[in-house]
Amino acid sequence: MSAKTKIVVLHMKELIMIGALVLFAILLIVLFVTFSGQKSKPEEALSETTETMAYTPGIYTSNVKLSDSVIEVQVTVDADHINSIELVNLDETVETMYPLVTPVLNDLSAQILEKQSIEGITYNPDNQYTSVVLYNAIAAALEKATVSP
Repeated sequence: MSAKTKIVVLHMKELIMIGALVLFAILLIVLFVTFSGQKSKPEEALSETTETMAYTPGIYTSNVKLSDSVIEVQVTVDADHINSIELVNLDETVETMYPLVTPVLNDLSAQILEKQSIEGITYNPDNQYTSVVLYNAIAAALEKATVSP
């Protein structure tokens, strides 16, 4: 049985560098946690301070052109509430060619119906372009419904 003793020599310069790197890593983690937690707080504050809009009751539509097809986004409102947002005249071929349209609209409409506003709506970065196109169509339909002062 031969036991070889290993001696590790650490210089003061190396210890200081390791300590600085550990402090830097801890600082980054604290900043990440702080800023990721604040991201949802302004949205909550915005939904609390958002006033209810006044609408002319009815059904309003806006068109979205996807390649050779046009789909309609239909928004139903009463005097002070958004009641529903849905796609009408959605052909099977369009739904097959653009499979994200229906789930993205469902996500956007759920947020809008909950907040009763189009302010502070978030979307998945993976579906960014589909979300923006549908959001703009919803905003256009709601603009038609908004009572001007």
